[in-house]
Amino acid sequence: MIGMNIKQLRQEKHIKQETLADAIGVSAQAVSKWETGASDPDIALLPQLATYFGVSIDELFEVPRAEKMERIQNMLWDECRISPETFDRTAAYLEGILKENPQDAEALTKLSELYNHRAHSDHENASYYAERALEADPVDAHNAWAAYLEANNAPCGDNWLDNHFSVIRFIKDYAERRPELRYPRILLVENLLADHRLDEAEAEIAKMKKDYTFVDYSAKLAFLKGDREEALRLWKKAAADHPDKWAATDWLGEGYRLLGMYEEALDAFEKSFTMQSAPRYTDGLFARAQVHELIGDFEGAIEDRRRIIDCLKTEYNVTDGESVDENLREIERLKTLIAKR
Repeated sequence: MIGMNIKQLRQEKHIKQETLADAIGVSAQAVSKWETGASDPDIALLPQLATYFGVSIDELFEVPRAEKMERIQNMLWDECRISPETFDRTAAYLEGILKENPQDAEALTKLSELYNHRAHSDHENASYYAERALEADPVDAHNAWAAYLEANNAPCGDNWLDNHFSVIRFIKDYAERRPELRYPRILLVENLLADHRLDEAEAEIAKMKKDYTFVDYSAKLAFLKGDREEALRLWKKAAADHPDKWAATDWLGEGYRLLGMYEEALDAFEKSFTMQSAPRYTDGLFARAQVHELIGDFEGAIEDRRRIIDCLKTEYNVTDGESVDENLREIERLKTLIAKR
């Protein structure tokens, strides 16, 4: 990495290779070889280089920020479990950036994703132990059920715990302060619908741009109000009016699933996947796997999972890591369900 760092430091100072070479007593060709990775500077030159650039010798060997952030993102995608040592080292790196700039959005976001990753891993462990507790003592199991539901973020029947009041309050305030942003409004509607605060959701939907997203949320609102026919009409309209938008067809599939029209849902999810250009999102295949399992077609679910793995390989060049392993685990679980028939 030292050659890449020398190049970055030189470019930050807006100097040529020849200028650096003259300053430390080497040839411009030598500097060029360092920067291309063909050779490394002699160890005796490191103090001069560090002094010239105003950095420590250790900093000459540090991975550039862009590459470091890319490595962190790949770790978050690929690792099912992050070791405590790696977690602490990554968190310290990101917090170090924030000491320099407390408003660094990239570092703040990566820290949030890092803690969410650990929380997800911890919840998987919590779910595992809660499941074992429920098998060990199915009678006196109130606390085990509470732990299981909390680990899986599942409703427990307690309105005080199940609602999204605090989340709605934050998003609503954020959306009002930044009315030019679209996504906070969408999230606000999602959470209002989840809590069945339908009048408020309807008022927020009315503020949205009148595109296929507006029609989709209007359909969801109609469904929650009990008007299934109107909901289906609107979902079909969004897909028909926007034949180039795979998401509109995907949402039609979700509508079919909500309405219990599973064969129609499978067709819509398939179409939403195939109508994309590579590299494609695999949302439709994930949804198909769930619907196939829901109707007891475990072989169909296995095929969907295999197609996801194939898509990751051929369109993203991903052949290992958690995104693949998750689907392999699901395939093995589905095989055990077939064996139990």
